[in-house]
Amino acid sequence: MAATGNGPLAGVRVVELAGIGPGPFAAMLLADLGADVVRVDRPGGSGLAIDPAYDLTNRNKRSVLVDLKADDGPARVLDLVERADVLIEGYRPGVAERLGVGPQECLERNPRLVYGRMTGWGQEGPLAQRAGHDIAYIAVTGTLGMIGKPDEPPTVPANLVGDYAGGSLYLVVGVLAALHHARTEGGSGQVVDAAIVDGAAHLATMIHGMMAAGGWQDRRGANLLDGGCPFYGNYETADGQYMAVGALEQQFYNEFIELLGIKDEAPARKDFARWGELRAAVAARFKTRTREDWTAVFEGSDACVAPVLSLREAPSHPHLAARGTFVDHSGITQPAPAPRFSATPGSVYRGPAQPGADTAEVARDWDLPGLTDEDLPGLTKEDR
Repeated sequence: MAATGNGPLAGVRVVELAGIGPGPFAAMLLADLGADVVRVDRPGGSGLAIDPAYDLTNRNKRSVLVDLKADDGPARVLDLVERADVLIEGYRPGVAERLGVGPQECLERNPRLVYGRMTGWGQEGPLAQRAGHDIAYIAVTGTLGMIGKPDEPPTVPANLVGDYAGGSLYLVVGVLAALHHARTEGGSGQVVDAAIVDGAAHLATMIHGMMAAGGWQDRRGANLLDGGCPFYGNYETADGQYMAVGALEQQFYNEFIELLGIKDEAPARKDFARWGELRAAVAARFKTRTREDWTAVFEGSDACVAPVLSLREAPSHPHLAARGTFVDHSGITQPAPAPRFSATPGSVYRGPAQPGADTAEVARDWDLPGLTDEDLPGLTKEDR
């Protein structure tokens, strides 16, 4: 199998110290973009409690086994670091240092290394040493509190807003910016401190501006984009499914109420005192037909209405199918790499890395010194 993809990061070498959640997803994104990502797994496993063959966040990567607590464990990782452009770790602050693979040791070995750190609370601050998960990180930043209905608890947005949007994506942006700096004349490596609380707070920048200007109320379900607006939300259909409505602008709203069949009874779009009446009219009308019926009604229009599909339904949507938004690889239907590049397209070229399965291949390709087959943990006879 190819060691790297053909994406814009082809030739970039990344060492990922195995973990779960946003770190592996960030490394997957780099691998999707063509980087040669080597995941350093620990003996006994460290990932999700699922079959590694289904852990898609490890696609397009290779895996080696290294016991960082063994006498020679840190040296093995530093051998990789010496040949790498980027390292990603998601330990609690201070753990990498105690293991002998912290920023100081790594940057001494490779001064141009980008050392990416992924945590929830960040490397410093009162909560830095506390355990946490996505829901707590987005809770303290205000992003959780703004999602959901006003008379119900905040809606949990899976772990997409914190772990992946506020965490993984910001880590990747930081790593790529630092990599650019390291490769400029006189540039050097550095540490990228990507904290989910920082990223999740940053995601709400526009909302903070609207609130400062008086255009956003600091409560759920009372604003233009949080479900408070009757022409920006989800409505149940006759078959218990849902349609999503986003007819914000006047011309789209006009088309929406006409196709929905309430043009003659709908109050003016900006008649805020009658928004409750408008919401009731929209809801009642959607309940008269099925999701499939309404999808056909709004097909080809600019009313900004779409069916709410499940994860299993999404790959079959005509637009997503035409674009190849989902691909099949290793027997699993999965999202294709994004974004897209005209000259250096990415692809899914390897299935999820199996712990230790690529040790010999990586040792050869990265020209690791002083290693024989017997020195490489996790090898089967077939590998040797």
